Amino acid sequence: MTANAQTLWIRHPRACSDPAAAGGVVIRDERIVEAVPAGATPATPIDAAFDASRHVLLPGLVNTHHHFYQTLTRAYSPALNKALFPWLTTLYDVWAHLTEEQLAVASELAMVELLMSGCTTVADHHYVFSGALEHAIDVQVAAARRLGVRAALTRGSMSVGRDDGGLPPQSVVQDERTILDESARLIGAYHQRGDGAMTTIALAPCSPFSVSRELMQESARLAEARDVRLHTHLAETEDETAYCERLFGMRPLDYLEATGWLSSRTWLAHGIHFDDGEIARLGAAGTGIAHCPSSNMVLGSGLCRTLELEAAGCPVGLAVDGSASNDHSNLAEEMRQALLLGRLRYSPSEVSHDDVIRWATRGSAGCLGRDDIGGLAPGQQADLALFRLDEARFSGAENPVAALLLCGAHRADRVMVAGRWRVAEGRPLGVDLDELLARHDRAARALRA
Repeated sequence: MTANAQTLWIRHPRACSDPAAAGGVVIRDERIVEAVPAGATPATPIDAAFDASRHVLLPGLVNTHHHFYQTLTRAYSPALNKALFPWLTTLYDVWAHLTEEQLAVASELAMVELLMSGCTTVADHHYVFSGALEHAIDVQVAAARRLGVRAALTRGSMSVGRDDGGLPPQSVVQDERTILDESARLIGAYHQRGDGAMTTIALAPCSPFSVSRELMQESARLAEARDVRLHTHLAETEDETAYCERLFGMRPLDYLEATGWLSSRTWLAHGIHFDDGEIARLGAAGTGIAHCPSSNMVLGSGLCRTLELEAAGCPVGLAVDGSASNDHSNLAEEMRQALLLGRLRYSPSEVSHDDVIRWATRGSAGCLGRDDIGGLAPGQQADLALFRLDEARFSGAENPVAALLLCGAHRADRVMVAGRWRVAEGRPLGVDLDELLARHDRAARALRA
């Protein structure tokens, strides 16, 4: 606690996703120090107050899976209307020419877009490395620090290219030693531990069809030795299942377990094609699942069994996935998609707006191995998202919290990260948004040229 710190009361929100904080929250430094009951005043002496009477208060949303660089190839005509494998092979040849300057602006744009949607913790899975991208994760760390966003950045990798039966071109494939050495360097340079960590590093070989068994095994060993998390794509499509059965003689989850990855240290992107027995094994291990509803729909990948996974013991979080298969970086809109897609698999009484908000906050935090974010309880980080309901789409809404999903909230009015406002009146603070969009557009055009 700093000597000059002020105690701020986010006062009497119009509505709150946590009934225990219906009267708002009190913040000192970077933490919540009190949750105020409805109609009450704080027991903690306060120095200032923010009138939230026109706002719906949520914990800051937590995104569990993204590919920032893909903001440069949204709605790319040659890749439209394709399933995952042909979609990837079309785009890999474009992404292979990515430069660090292009990655920097793509990352900044993706994080700003997430912030504006109420997201306070972002995760990115960057696995495209070429000679022009030697310092990709360093570039992303710098961007996250400038924006003041909490970031879980993963050192992705691909080690099996087309020459060896994989999907990516050889120009973005690296050898195992280079990948592991660079992973160790990044952990040492940037990984923060404990409550309030702003930057964390995880190890993230891309997928079973683009890395070797040796890299999967050595990544698991390095993660155990350095106490960091593991992340990869798994069970996204039936094609992936067929690939694993053909190449490894086993299903994707069996391969994951054989390489030392089936644990609570791991969270998986997509996790669609698991059978009942596999869901039980995932739950017993405490392995997290990053649910990517929009991407799953765009690529026709399938329906994630979210309720069964959560009931089995898996942390289930929410993710926008890459902006070339979504094609946005808006976690508020992703909540609505998760609700609607859930209603296709389950009954309306089984998937509520409260369930989806839980996935986007506490569940996502669990995927990242954190309990200091994703809630509004005293002691948790002061990461908040405040939405106003003064657009035409919300007019007549009786339940303000449900309206965020059912009526389609897409932009937060105020966003706080670690006790500091990062979005005010719907605009990112300290960012020239028009100039950023112009730089991003130039980078996208150059990459596609």
